[in-house]
Amino acid sequence: MKKIITFGEVLLRLSTKEYLRFSQATDFNADYGGSELNVATSLVKFGMDAEFVTRVPDNDIGKCAIMEMKKHDVSTNFIIKGGDRLGIYFIEKGASIRGSKVVYDRSHSSFSTIKKGMYDWEKIFKDASWFHWSGITPGISQDTADVCLEAIIAANKLGLTVSTDFNYRANLWNYGKTPNEIMDKMVSLCDIMLAGDYAAEQYFGIIPEGKTKKELQESLCEKLMQRFPKTKKIAVTNRRNINALRNKWSAILYDGKTMYESESYDITYIVDRIGAGDSFMGALIYGLNHFDDKKALDFAVAASCLKHTIYGDANLVTSEEVEKLLNGDSTGRVNR
Repeated sequence: MKKIITFGEVLLRLSTKEYLRFSQATDFNADYGGSELNVATSLVKFGMDAEFVTRVPDNDIGKCAIMEMKKHDVSTNFIIKGGDRLGIYFIEKGASIRGSKVVYDRSHSSFSTIKKGMYDWEKIFKDASWFHWSGITPGISQDTADVCLEAIIAANKLGLTVSTDFNYRANLWNYGKTPNEIMDKMVSLCDIMLAGDYAAEQYFGIIPEGKTKKELQESLCEKLMQRFPKTKKIAVTNRRNINALRNKWSAILYDGKTMYESESYDITYIVDRIGAGDSFMGALIYGLNHFDDKKALDFAVAASCLKHTIYGDANLVTSEEVEKLLNGDSTGRVNR
């Protein structure tokens, strides 16, 4: 099977230990992650060939980020080096009724200053069948938006399936353009979407109609497909926050005619919810390449449910572990 290409920024993740607040922390755990890298890592864990494309500084921190990718067998053949620094994000983990908190420090990062023409997309896409990006990338800077659109156009020209995760971040989009000015053309060239009502409103002013959750989700999908007729499938995840350590998690997948609904999982002790949406997207891409739509949805929800039990950005589970949960085994028993 041909490889999957993902494109975005890798960040240094600095996490307070246990449940400490930033003001209490004297040291931090250092890891690496980023939405599109997380997707690539999931795909590799499921046995697919995934390539992550980005830019990192030519220093020890940039080299450590690449080492982390290679540790998980993510291909790094087209990563370029340059710029001044790797972007950083800080996270303190919430507990009970106190939510988690994220602070970004990514201004003037190596990735934020990439330029059109730096990447040979025809060469990158030569042995690929799928290209994935998220709304975080065009939100970083005009340059990252330009390069991302360049990649999307090239992927379409070469016949790749293009997927996107809306991933709206309110603290981005501060370079003088509104999200709609940038995202409309980019999303119009996509085949698969991971959407949400809040992001759809922020990007496109789309507000779903209906009285029930199901009616609202179906309305959202229909309105998005009307606006973006190239779209073939839209997924929407559903998170019900009971507290910081307990959530209910499910999703739907809409193909223009049928809306598939997944089982709802009650996740009673969350280790780390960062990257859950990315783990869903990675598993959905895997599922759509191996199963029918309903099984693909169920696989993605189960995989992302398991992500909540794993520290760090990436979902480090295998397809066998996902299938085990799908088959009803949520006991957590030791495998010997």
